[in-house]
Amino acid sequence: MADVDEIDHRVLRLLREDGRRTFSEMAQLVGLSVAAVKRRVDRLRETGVITGFSVQIDYSKLGWGIEAFTELRYPGTTPVSEIIRTAADVPEVQAVFTIAGDPDALIHVRVRDLGHLQQVIDRLRRAGDVTGTKTLLVLGSWTRDALASR
Repeated sequence: MADVDEIDHRVLRLLREDGRRTFSEMAQLVGLSVAAVKRRVDRLRETGVITGFSVQIDYSKLGWGIEAFTELRYPGTTPVSEIIRTAADVPEVQAVFTIAGDPDALIHVRVRDLGHLQQVIDRLRRAGDVTGTKTLLVLGSWTRDALASR
């Protein structure tokens, strides 16, 4: 586990709120010099605490406003790598979570409309050794990161 203190946690929170925040702004907010904040961010990157920087996208403005989770079931002998490969080949898949128990995987998808969702589910069902699916439509969502940016 990385050695992270309270100031590091504050820097991480500031970066979660706005990944483009400057070292100068963070330095003012945490009470350190710009150089000290840069050293902390560099150390957090080097130790793998910060794994990258990303952008948050409003997919509904791009026409991909429907979000769903699909449970996938496989025969007990299916390797995890096959489960990931099945979903990774589908561009609408945003994330794959392999999980213990039933189902074997939870797939996060984004699509344009319900017809498009049906096409994606049909494609997943035909891929690999999928023995069953169950799809749940997202009506709304909340994440800790979204809360931090308010």
